[in-house]
Amino acid sequence: MLTHIRGVLDQAQLAVARSFIAAGQYQDGSTSAGKAARRVKHNEELALDASQLGSLNNLVMGSLVKHPVYRSAAMPLKIAAPYYARYTSGMSYGAHVDDPVMGQGTELYRSDVSVTIFLNSPDEYDGGELVIQTSFGEQQVKLPAGDAVIYPSSSLHRVAAVRRGERLVAVSWIQSLVKEPEKRALLHEMNLARETLLEEQPDAEVTARVNHSYINLVRRWSVL
Repeated sequence: MLTHIRGVLDQAQLAVARSFIAAGQYQDGSTSAGKAARRVKHNEELALDASQLGSLNNLVMGSLVKHPVYRSAAMPLKIAAPYYARYTSGMSYGAHVDDPVMGQGTELYRSDVSVTIFLNSPDEYDGGELVIQTSFGEQQVKLPAGDAVIYPSSSLHRVAAVRRGERLVAVSWIQSLVKEPEKRALLHEMNLARETLLEEQPDAEVTARVNHSYINLVRRWSVL
């Protein structure tokens, strides 16, 4: 399931994030890719000192993890620290599937859900669409600054070549409480209905039934 999450970062938060980004330097992004993806990855990634990077991560990921749509759709168990990627004219990321297991040492996690947070306006660059292969064909994603998209990490996806300007994004991965994307999608849709019922008909019998079913499906399908 491809889910658009609106307003992860507001304009003030974006301004702070951009100030951190402006203070950093960029390095070849292929060094952080897996062996297969490294061949098709042509971008740059932000390098900051530890304190600056920690503050930037707290701002960006702190806002994401509080967002109710993110919590409902991703059902996060473990969250990776993000990469901050820049694509300038001519840069792209060819078709690839994200590595199934990421992290190092004892800090390993399974990548179930990928997330891209857009950090600059789409009118600042031409091209640079995130292109995700879905059961309905290719979906092109190019969102307003501050918005995010999440999608299954198992999806074949790419970033189209930037033709003008620069594209700035934060990218991260999530190990979900629910491994299968079809089950996560079903639970997300059920939770949307559940929350509407809890808001509009809190004492109705149908609300209790939907709530009960949702809770027990999470219990049944959770990897814990």
